[in-house]
Amino acid sequence: MFDRRLVQYFDWWLLGLTLLLGAAGIILIHSSVNAGQHNPMSGLYIKQMCWLALGLVLMVICFLFSYRRLDRWSPAIYAGGVLLLALVPFAGVTIGGATRWLDLGGFTLQPSEPVKLAVILFLARYYARHVKPGGLGLRELIPPLFIVGIPFGLIVSQPDLGTAGLIALVAATVTIFVKIERKTFISLLVLGVIIVPLGWFMLEDYQRMRIITLFFPETDPLGSGYHVLQSKIAVGSGMLYGKGYMEGTQNILSFLPEQHTDFIFSVLAEEFGFAGSICLLILFLLLISFGLNIAHTCRDAFGTILAVGISAMIFWQAVINIGMVLGIMPVVGMPLPLVSYGGSSLVTVLIAAGLLMNISMRRFVSS
Repeated sequence: MFDRRLVQYFDWWLLGLTLLLGAAGIILIHSSVNAGQHNPMSGLYIKQMCWLALGLVLMVICFLFSYRRLDRWSPAIYAGGVLLLALVPFAGVTIGGATRWLDLGGFTLQPSEPVKLAVILFLARYYARHVKPGGLGLRELIPPLFIVGIPFGLIVSQPDLGTAGLIALVAATVTIFVKIERKTFISLLVLGVIIVPLGWFMLEDYQRMRIITLFFPETDPLGSGYHVLQSKIAVGSGMLYGKGYMEGTQNILSFLPEQHTDFIFSVLAEEFGFAGSICLLILFLLLISFGLNIAHTCRDAFGTILAVGISAMIFWQAVINIGMVLGIMPVVGMPLPLVSYGGSSLVTVLIAAGLLMNISMRRFVSS
């Protein structure tokens, strides 16, 4: 029998914020690919609308069943995601020198996007069973290390350091949330300080150059520093209220690289200025706040940790994207959630939003 409380506790604000951000993305993508003349990608915003429609259908499906079932399904979901990642080196499609996509007949899937959710689900399952008042010790942290490490290694090999780093950040956020023993935390911190410098020598040459140009983009203005410099010009030229919709010169003259994906925020800043940028940031802040509020009001550990993980995923993805657009983070190819062009990313975030709504609807039920 239908429970009226499911509708009563449904988070309409979260749905509205998700739709607003998706609509903003379509508007900005339309401008980014149609502001110039004879752009062969002029129809991308229509494809994004199709992906948005598919994502909304999957989002609805995600809150039709109880999220607690995912506790049992998460190992299978994780295994399926890792399998897709393992297939990429053998059957993947190479675009722009990177092999990150699978051709599924008519459309391509980037497995690293849904794997982010799969990792969050599996971590939520594990931590919900092992959380302790005094915090987790080193022994309890070994399984999560493998849960994160396997997809991390597969994604780095694509190469996609941005998505791999995002998964590590989300996992670290969730782990800190469930609490770590003080001595274990200090030990891991010291270990990180030792390992991070060694990681510099494991990076590809172009990845090292991206980090160098983060601090000194003028050293290579036509090469690795080009993206950051052009983005800064676009953001700065928007000033307070922007140049107007489809009137951004950096966009029209195609000076902005990847303006419909990684640098979509630059298009927003140039056309709608500081005011438009702040409005978008407020929407993201509200979205993340609602996600954390859902985690706070949830009555079971699995739902709470899942909501925190999803909120962390959206938070870190937005921070990294906007940070690289403003030149305060390396350019790592990170889409802006719900806004940048890309079917895999858009559908993944919409599914994640559907899971947050699912938790919100059923938060009155004790596990």
